[in-house]
Amino acid sequence: MSVLDRFNLTGRRALITGGSRGLGLEMARALGEAGAQVIIAGSNAEHLHKACEELCSEDLHVTSIQADLSKPEEAERLCDVVLKDHAAIDILINNVGGRRINTPTEDLALEDWQRIIDLNLTQAFILTKRLGGAMIPRKWGRIINISSINALWPGKAMRGRSYETSKGALTMFTKAVAADWAMHGITVNAIAPGPFLTDANKRWIGEKPEFEGEVADSIPMGRWGRPEEIGPLALYLASEASSFMTGSVLVLDGGKLLW
Repeated sequence: MSVLDRFNLTGRRALITGGSRGLGLEMARALGEAGAQVIIAGSNAEHLHKACEELCSEDLHVTSIQADLSKPEEAERLCDVVLKDHAAIDILINNVGGRRINTPTEDLALEDWQRIIDLNLTQAFILTKRLGGAMIPRKWGRIINISSINALWPGKAMRGRSYETSKGALTMFTKAVAADWAMHGITVNAIAPGPFLTDANKRWIGEKPEFEGEVADSIPMGRWGRPEEIGPLALYLASEASSFMTGSVLVLDGGKLLW
């Protein structure tokens, strides 16, 4: 097998949550271009439809399932649909997440704390338990959790800390499941992105234009990440190329954590 053949995903099936925009869309594109059949999941039907049209126009095999994964019961329903109506999933990318609040810890309501924990952590547990667990009898699988550099470093400008807490827990969940499932031929790794020009961050920039330059100046490479720059790394972790890597957290941040 040549080195490039190790990145070929022909015959593999992948599910990417939060796959209709931003980092999720670019990971779906990367895996699809490598030959995988891809399901993208998200809460917004319009965004899912647009993403499927875009990717299918590129001759990629992509379908979608609508589910609001900030609600654990919706995560369970998504698993029910995938397990009942679709072929077995080989690659699971737990990408959906966010902070969506900027409230100091001392003022943070319990329901807001729990919502962010569920969005970033609980749904990933449910999908890993059910869809990842279904990989065990097949003795092959790839699980990729999208963490954040905020799992390793508390952001200076944001408040609330439910985001940092949930991403930190997701990172340790990655390592623990990797240790448990290595014997089954399943690798579990995480990507910890730094600042990327996603739609959510563009909204923050729209509200505070100076934010874009302030963040860029804090990164050794002097710029924000482009969403398409995560695709090749996701492909590596999803393929045979990473067959001896599990329990790793790969930081993709332009060097931000160096300063």
